[in-house]
Amino acid sequence: MRMRLLTALAVLVSAYVHLKLWFDGFRDLDKIGPAFMTNAIGGVVIAVLLVVWRHWLPPLLAVGFGLSTLGAFIISASWGLFGLHEQWTGWAVWTAAGAEVVAIIAGAVVLLQERRSHSAGSPQPGVTLRRPQLH
Repeated sequence: MRMRLLTALAVLVSAYVHLKLWFDGFRDLDKIGPAFMTNAIGGVVIAVLLVVWRHWLPPLLAVGFGLSTLGAFIISASWGLFGLHEQWTGWAVWTAAGAEVVAIIAGAVVLLQERRSHSAGSPQPGVTLRRPQLH
């Protein structure tokens, strides 16, 4: 559960940075503004799912969230994205990038841990295995 919480925290940090940047003026950018708001809302939803739903989908979403968000920034910093050409400077850039790297790695670890425990025969939470009774 600790890795799920770490993953949720990382996704929330990235979502917070994007929401703050949205309020700080990115909302006025045609395609980037809606993308930042989508990132903020999606990050909160994924973080909540990670904590309340013990299923493989939330950590997979966290990995995808981190990859897509960090990937979009790398594209923006390297070549530009929708007219925005970012740079690797400032607290927001490094905080979000770090959080996204943590979301990718921690989410992947959660997926691997749960795959291992599932393949080892441990039941899903809330599922009770009963042995057949012989008469």
